This record gives sequence, structure tokens and C-alpha cells, in this order.
Amino acid sequence: MTLNNKIIWITGASSGIGKNLAIALSKYDCKLILSARRTEELENVKALCKTPELVYVLTLDLANTNTMTPIVSEAISAFGKIDILINNGGISQRSPIIETAIDVDRKLMEIDYLGTVALTKALLPYFVNQKAGHYVVVSSLMGKFSSPYRSAYCGAKHALHGFFDALRLEHDVDNVKVTMICPGFVNTNVARNALTADGSQQGYQDDMTENGLDVNVFVKKMIKAIRKEKFEVYIGKFEKFGVYVKRLSPRLLHKLVLRSKVK
Repeated sequence: MTLNNKIIWITGASSGIGKNLAIALSKYDCKLILSARRTEELENVKALCKTPELVYVLTLDLANTNTMTPIVSEAISAFGKIDILINNGGISQRSPIIETAIDVDRKLMEIDYLGTVALTKALLPYFVNQKAGHYVVVSSLMGKFSSPYRSAYCGAKHALHGFFDALRLEHDVDNVKVTMICPGFVNTNVARNALTADGSQQGYQDDMTENGLDVNVFVKKMIKAIRKEKFEVYIGKFEKFGVYVKRLSPRLLHKLVLRSKVK
């Protein structure tokens, strides 16, 4: 699939993977719709794109699930069409289960899962009517296996796989595609912005994230997966092999994760 001149909507586009993805896709002469909560940061990303006049800024808060229908209408009217929605927006978490307030679990589910599902469902009738559409979902390797201190995050990401696998099956007849992108450790601010046990931000980088895949290397691999319309792809360093180890022996993966002392 060529990405040239496609109209692509990216959530979580104000920083990290979303920001770098927007800049990279702009080189394909795509028309981009950039969404996140921070309008000023989105405008900064727009200015960094190859052709800023082909970029539309649309402020969006995934926690406000009841606003998705009018936001989708505005997104469609921006360029008259949408070809691809990249569900990238979300937050992470770092705290022991026993200490984590249930409100933190709820917030992760509301943003990472329900926010993404609400936006997806609001756009779905449009994709069905035009008999074409592509959902790209930035999940995580934590959507395939779990790691300590990320229980709420793992739960939300696992839920995304269940939902989007069902969507892919139900709407195959409508030519609606789904690509699940599963990053491992990528060097962004995701750890700094992660919620802790009481809902406050962690505020610092961890070693595994700091030494993770360069975000621009990740984005190149992600774009390749989108172009090939992959069902599911694992992008990272050694940690991506955890998916395959779990298939062979969940007990072995358990021992390896414990031994890694990941935080």
C-alpha cells in the first residue's frame, strides 16, 4: 500500500511516537490530522512537518468519550476524507499492584482502552460506508505479556487486542483493516509521564526506556508495517522475543522477566 496522498489521523501526536510519526509521514505528502490535548504542542509539531498547510490540528481528550461523534465529523470535514486512523494516544503506569489506587486502574482503562474504542466506534460507520479504512493501534508488548509494576497498563493493552481482533473479523467484509503495533522499550517520555500509585506522574526516566529503541528507528519500522497492512507487529530490541517465549513456555517467560528485574 502506498501512503502518498493518504489522509491520516494520528492521536497522541503532540510528543513521542506520535510527533515523530507525523513528521515522517509528512514526507510522503500525506494530509495529516493531528490530535492530542495540548493544542500549542500540536501546532509546534505541525510547523515541523514538510508541508504544514497539509496538516490540520484537532484537539482531542481521549478521556471525554462522549465528544467523539462531533470530533469525527470535524476530522472528516478537514480534508473531505479519512483513510487511516492511528490510535496512538495513551498513558502508562509504574507502581506495585498492592499500592495502586483503583482510580489509577480506572483512568488507564478510560484513556488507553475506552477512549480509543470510543473514537474507533465513532469513525467505524464512515469506514463501512466507504468500504475502506485502516485502523492502526499502538498497543505494546505489554498487550501480549505482562511485566511487574505495569498492571493497569498491561490490562488496558490486553483489552485493546481483544477488541480490535473482533473488529477485524466483523468488518473484513467491509474492507476495514486493523494493524496492531506492539512497541517494546522506545526512548520517549512515556516513563516520565507514567502514573504512579496515587495517580501522580513518575517524573523520571527508567534505564530500560532510556536504552530503548531510538524513536525514529521505531517509526520507520512502524510505517513499514502500516504499508504492508500487517495484522500485528512487534518492534523493539531483545524484549520482543518475549512474545515467542510465552507461546513456548509461559513459565520460562515468567522466570526470565523476574530475572531481568525490570522496573
